[in-house]
Amino acid sequence: LNAEFITTVQQRGAAIIKARKLSSALSAASSACDHIRDWVLGTPEGTWVSMGVYSDGSYSVPAGVIYSFPVTCKDGEWKIVQGLPIDEFSRQKMDATGAELVEEKTLAYSCLS
Repeated sequence: LNAEFITTVQQRGAAIIKARKLSSALSAASSACDHIRDWVLGTPEGTWVSMGVYSDGSYSVPAGVIYSFPVTCKDGEWKIVQGLPIDEFSRQKMDATGAELVEEKTLAYSCLS
């Protein structure tokens, strides 16, 4: 799971294109629709979804970046689910992703000045 699954997920767009001989845009559009539905209409009670939202520093993710968190949604508002356990492997991946996002944000801001 820690190796093959991650590689498969990272290469899913290319796999869709190879299999269908078409763009993976429909898959992305479907995901965007699901995201907006959950955000606007809410998540069922007792469930949560992963959603790219503005980090408040939860789970030691750098504040101020857009990051995929477990969230619940109600009345068009999202709330980060707190207290889920994070194993060492996940922590390393989360830290690396957070650092990469901070670097990208810094680069983007440097292009604006």
